[in-house]
Amino acid sequence: QVQLVESGGGLVQAGGSLRLSCAASGRTFSSYAMAWFRQAPGKEREFVAGCSASGSITNYANSVKGRFTISRDNAKNTVYLQMNSLKPEDTAVYHCAAGRVFGAQAARYDYWGQGTQVTVSS
Repeated sequence: QVQLVESGGGLVQAGGSLRLSCAASGRTFSSYAMAWFRQAPGKEREFVAGCSASGSITNYANSVKGRFTISRDNAKNTVYLQMNSLKPEDTAVYHCAAGRVFGAQAARYDYWGQGTQVTVSS
């Protein structure tokens, strides 16, 4: 069982930056692939970024590529999402997720956090 708690969301102006964190419980964090998804009001949940268990492989949605960076610290049981050059369309609730299989599909992930709100004003 893995419990995930996100933090770091907030209100930021367009062009600004935020760093999200996701702290995981449990001793097996380093065996899980991790990902960030987001869901805006009235829209479906979408993949944002993911990394393999070791962190050596990452992938990103086209909409955030070059602006967002996912990283993890297995010693701290934490995964991060550095978000730069934020746009109003990045406004959403951001969730981290943990799963045994790396990929962009939500079905690959078994554990989800409650989410943190990111609001980007124009």
